[in-house]
Amino acid sequence: MAEKTRRITPDQLRSRQWFDNPDNPDMTALYLERYVNFGITPEELRSGKPIIGIAQTGNDLSPCNRHHLELAKRVRDGITAAGGVAFEFPCHPIQETGKRPTACLDRNLAYLSLVEVLYGYFLDGVVLLTGCDKTMPACLMAAATVNIPAISLNVGPMLNGYWGRELTGSGTVVWKARERHAVGEIDFQQFMDIVGSSAPSVGHCNTMGTASTMNALAEALGMSLPGSAAIPAPYRERGQAAYRTGRRIVEMVWEDLKPSDIMTREAFENVIVANAAIGGSTNAPIHINAIAKHIGVPLDNDDWERIGFDIPLLVNMQPAGEWLGEEYFRAGGLPAVLAELIDAGKVHEGAVTANGLTIGENNRGRHSWNRDVIRSYGEPMLKSAGFLNLKGTLFDSAIMKTCVISKEFNDRFLSNPADPMAFEGKVAVFDGPEDYHKRLDDPALGIDEKTILIMRGAGPIGYPGAAEVVNMHPPAELLKRNVHALPCIGDGRQSGTSGSPSILNASPEAAAGGGLALLQTGDRIRIDLRKRTADILLPKEELDRRREDLKQRGGYAYPASQTPWQEIQRGIVDQLDQGMVLKPAVKYQKVAQTMGVPRDNH
Repeated sequence: MAEKTRRITPDQLRSRQWFDNPDNPDMTALYLERYVNFGITPEELRSGKPIIGIAQTGNDLSPCNRHHLELAKRVRDGITAAGGVAFEFPCHPIQETGKRPTACLDRNLAYLSLVEVLYGYFLDGVVLLTGCDKTMPACLMAAATVNIPAISLNVGPMLNGYWGRELTGSGTVVWKARERHAVGEIDFQQFMDIVGSSAPSVGHCNTMGTASTMNALAEALGMSLPGSAAIPAPYRERGQAAYRTGRRIVEMVWEDLKPSDIMTREAFENVIVANAAIGGSTNAPIHINAIAKHIGVPLDNDDWERIGFDIPLLVNMQPAGEWLGEEYFRAGGLPAVLAELIDAGKVHEGAVTANGLTIGENNRGRHSWNRDVIRSYGEPMLKSAGFLNLKGTLFDSAIMKTCVISKEFNDRFLSNPADPMAFEGKVAVFDGPEDYHKRLDDPALGIDEKTILIMRGAGPIGYPGAAEVVNMHPPAELLKRNVHALPCIGDGRQSGTSGSPSILNASPEAAAGGGLALLQTGDRIRIDLRKRTADILLPKEELDRRREDLKQRGGYAYPASQTPWQEIQRGIVDQLDQGMVLKPAVKYQKVAQTMGVPRDNH
């Protein structure tokens, strides 16, 4: 970075308050004394070089992020080459496929701990290493709260998985294979082998699940280098991106380019548009709304429908399409998608990004050469691919991903010429996944090809943490009759790798007194996608009676907390439509500027 472009001077670095403060020699000596004990010299710490944190999310408990243990070396090389001093530190592990009861429980815990690190230590800037679903929002929420220069680098998707000649997408193949297992088409070991084939290398999900979605949206938001999100984890370009990210964060510190300069309202609107175009995960609104809350930008599910619903689906990638991450990267990745959206006038081109250039400057003209993988705006896979935000007596807000509505689902539920894009039906109600697995095949439930499956007790309070348990399939008897699609509604989440057009993230959840708590198996409900409504077909008097009865019983019953953190989070967490944030936390914004340097520790 040329000297003339710098906006701050070395004596304005936060780290100088720790390591080179002549006004407080006692504390300067104390801070220096211990940090040189593993080989760093006092000259480095007092050189006026930016001290850059590397927020390490790679570890043995997080296989999707483990490759960051290697990539961090290239980040460190880039920081050193640009004249910075690197300090790597661990973050709380978050692994969607490993943590019980759900990794989403840990997103806010990782956020809290990272806030304390970024604010309480001597860091002038930070590289946020992300990958598995919740690591990106946890890191960006913390960066938003503290507001020191920050840049995101994801670990990248795995290589393509194959079973014979068939592409097996991580996550997506699970939901397909379990139906084959349920009807006896494959045995237990074949189930394990088919699913295992989808994870052939280091990296996160190779489908457009939540991991690929969230890291693409970090790029769309402007918080990572252009073109970096889609690079497969083992590719050489991933290590090169790590090096360039390390170099760039040092420049960002001198430029004083902070998250609040990048994560603007225009940037969040770009994210919504990009998410629709890539066929992004239903978990995206939860996490993006949370980041927006922590940076102080108003954003809600109405915005996701208003801005994103009419955006076409451009990316032909599982679960909404057929290809996987390697083809998507070679076809151009997110820059090729943004190039189409820019040409169509759907993107705020002037939004600033982490490399100092705008979204328009970074992506204009970078069209794909492979129109099978990344379509043109004028010839999309689907004309309207965004989310619908449904409301009614069932809930105040729940989203439905329309780009995964199958022909079977459309023909059975949305094609009545007398009542188009709407359906009514009786419900089968399940209180948590254990109840679902136990009773799904019970003939007494009377589940037929028009039944609506309800999963409740799966939200931020009820589960706790809002688990991905609304991935429900029909009973085995229906699967054997080739009925694969039933409407599913729940107050929990669904894997972003799922191709089910479920109605998800219902807020308020049953445990918070939402309408799902009033349902009984056999009740009828109505979903109208034209009117964006979801209602219980019972008289108001009956609903009032059930609500009073629920109150007298102490509310919707849910399992007791098993750990201190579960109890703490349950007491202060907001609902999914509000980002599942910790309600007291959102008032702390830009703390590096508003709170100044923390008090000395001795």
